Amino acid sequence: MNEKAGLIQEQKQEQKLAQSFSQQQLLYAQLVELPVTQLLERINTEMNDNPALEVETDNPEYAEPTEYTDYTDAPEDYDAQREREDRQSALDEALASIGRDDEDLPVYNHSNTEEREDIIYGDYTSFYDQLKEQMGLANLTDTERDIMEYLIGSLDDDGLLRKPLDAISDELAIYHNIDTTPRQIERVLHQLQQFDPAGIGARSLQECLLLQINRREDSRLKKLMQTVITNYFEAFTKKRWDRIQTALKLSDLQAKALFGELRRLNPKPGAAMGEAVGRSMQQITPDFIVDTHDDGTITFTLNQGEMPELQVSQSFADSMREYQQNKDHMTRQTKEALLYIKKKVDAAQSFIEAIRMRRHTLTITMQAIIQLQRQFFLDGDEASLRPMILKDVAERTGLDLSTVSRVSNSKYAQTRWGTFPLRHFFSDSYTTEQGEELSTREIKAALRDIVDNEDKRKPLSDEILTQMLSQRGYPIARRTVAKYREQLGIPVARLRK
Repeated sequence: MNEKAGLIQEQKQEQKLAQSFSQQQLLYAQLVELPVTQLLERINTEMNDNPALEVETDNPEYAEPTEYTDYTDAPEDYDAQREREDRQSALDEALASIGRDDEDLPVYNHSNTEEREDIIYGDYTSFYDQLKEQMGLANLTDTERDIMEYLIGSLDDDGLLRKPLDAISDELAIYHNIDTTPRQIERVLHQLQQFDPAGIGARSLQECLLLQINRREDSRLKKLMQTVITNYFEAFTKKRWDRIQTALKLSDLQAKALFGELRRLNPKPGAAMGEAVGRSMQQITPDFIVDTHDDGTITFTLNQGEMPELQVSQSFADSMREYQQNKDHMTRQTKEALLYIKKKVDAAQSFIEAIRMRRHTLTITMQAIIQLQRQFFLDGDEASLRPMILKDVAERTGLDLSTVSRVSNSKYAQTRWGTFPLRHFFSDSYTTEQGEELSTREIKAALRDIVDNEDKRKPLSDEILTQMLSQRGYPIARRTVAKYREQLGIPVARLRK
């Protein structure tokens, strides 16, 4: 009889333990899925519902660090130099890109440390509406207004116009019944190039930089900048600073000032504007801030926002100890009070533990993503994103696939190259007949590049696209090319004329 009673009691304890464990796991899963802004709301709600949960008053050091460094040791704080370094790095990358489609030029990060916490992000709407607002202030005829609106719609995301004016003339005639010449379109384009930001509507990197320089007040420095971009652009693209300095007979101090100003020019005016306008005007805060240093060190900070450190209320903890010490002499009311206190204390402890587990999970997930996609964080090139699926991160971290999925579907990372949802870093792979694994994202980027640079009067067929991709090192089947083309929203050749 006693054995049976003991067995029943043991089974009840196991069931209670299993129930408690599942509740804790459910709470953990819920918190892991929340981005930092929603987590703050959840914490406030929990504190309002549970008087045993409160903010730490002693403000001790966190049990875990909130900044993490990968690969090498380097100074972690270079915020004071951030904007200057980003501008220089972005322009250097742009200059290195001369000769290939400069659609992939990096975006400047104009935000300072305080501004970095709140990023505008969401579904992309670009800068179309803001340019149309500026168009409303311009003195245009009805025809010029139609041409201007079509030009704005033809701009790439970085604000440059890569479509030939004769092609735009043909499209206006075919699709909008507007009979105009490339020369007339160019006159309207020059008006568009007066809009903000400076450099918008440029047809090349050289024109983009000159448009920005021309907005400056007249000075010797402005003339020197114009001279460099106009007459020494090739040397400028190759960063032959010594050759430029000698040709212009500049002192070291003058050259330093000139080159410093040239590095401040923005090769992607539209991209910076698009970030400011927003992508659905939904304000979010990045959950990770990733810094790529010039020496190859990659560090990242888990953004805690204004999240407080939590603790169990001292008064609740003291009351619980007091009741437990006198449990042999408890009244019914005292027992009820103890059960209430214990319930609230247990809930507070579970919530604090779930927050700690969430912090750990986010940390090791981001570490794994950086390790797997390290090259992208170094150069910001989409083609550098290697094939990576949820399983790769799960195996590296020891986390469940469902946990990695929850983290990746709701979090954002601010990087040197822009702010991205974590799912941006994931990509399926394509295995060639030779067994080589290629990133589908990399293949699609190459396909997009080829189509963007084709002669629109003689668009390339899928068969020719297949051959050109093979020449670039992507030996994939023609049917796969057709599938990727459709996924990119690229029409067949006859519809691209």
